[in-house]
Amino acid sequence: MKKSEIKIYKTPEGKTSIEVKLEKETVWLNLNQISMLFERDKSVISRHISNIFKEGELERDSVVAKFATTARDGKTYQVDFFNLDVIISVGYRIKSLRGTQFRIWANQVLKDYLIKGYAVNQQVLQRQAARFNELKETIKILGRALEVDELTNDESKGLLKIVSDYSYALELLDQYDYQTLKLENTSGKEVYRLTYTEAITQINLVKKTYGNSDLFGHEKDDSFKSSLTTIYQTFDGHDLYPSIEEKAANLLYFIVKNHSFTDGNKRIAAFLFLYFLEKNGLLLTDSGKKRIADNALVALTLMIAVSNPEDKSTMTKVVVNLINKNN
Repeated sequence: MKKSEIKIYKTPEGKTSIEVKLEKETVWLNLNQISMLFERDKSVISRHISNIFKEGELERDSVVAKFATTARDGKTYQVDFFNLDVIISVGYRIKSLRGTQFRIWANQVLKDYLIKGYAVNQQVLQRQAARFNELKETIKILGRALEVDELTNDESKGLLKIVSDYSYALELLDQYDYQTLKLENTSGKEVYRLTYTEAITQINLVKKTYGNSDLFGHEKDDSFKSSLTTIYQTFDGHDLYPSIEEKAANLLYFIVKNHSFTDGNKRIAAFLFLYFLEKNGLLLTDSGKKRIADNALVALTLMIAVSNPEDKSTMTKVVVNLINKNN
């Protein structure tokens, strides 16, 4: 139940109608609404609720939530709402038939809502799985097409090869969809530590070689130095990012997201990412091929740039899996 909904509860005699909030897989009423439901003064309801918490029957933090509510004066206030557990407990204490009636209604509403939500989620997952399997089969077909003699155009074959090589990336995306993406069999601790001084030296060389603008590589603050320092951080004697792949992935992420330079943030991030891999012996495969293709690096850098902060773990895991020499 990700979004809140409002259901109208009517007492069996039809005299009272209450707007009931559905959220977090339960129902919620504020003090005024509970008072209206049980036809008791607010002070009476408030005293019962206070005793429920005081006697340890329920833990306040798990059954009370604040929701924005618009008052009669048109202003919005944060108001305490109490979930079904509290409402039922109050009903038992005042021995109200209305409490039993409301509990029966609320449980049926929740059951219907959860079943509906489950059905919708299953349909979404089925459609995603169907699209993924269709795309994966297309990739396999394109890969096999490379062996056909009629395909003589080098550019066409190169394009097909690029698409075919992305089959592993698609498998990673599938793992992400089903929350099974893991970091496994990564390389050990780095053999080369990238310092701030050397990083700046390399950035200046790139600037000189490729004739970038004067603003290229100009530091706005100390965040670039912080990015380098962070990948080597330890806790209780252990590296926070223990493997070469994890350090490289987080280096790419931090430089892109910190916007440390007036110009060239993404280019600098991609270059230092490759430089770090090269210095630690992971840039190329055993056969001498680039471990990560140029277009894949461009795509990953852009994806990181537009990603939300809460996606950091996912983005870095994707990078680690793509450069992991044991995959």
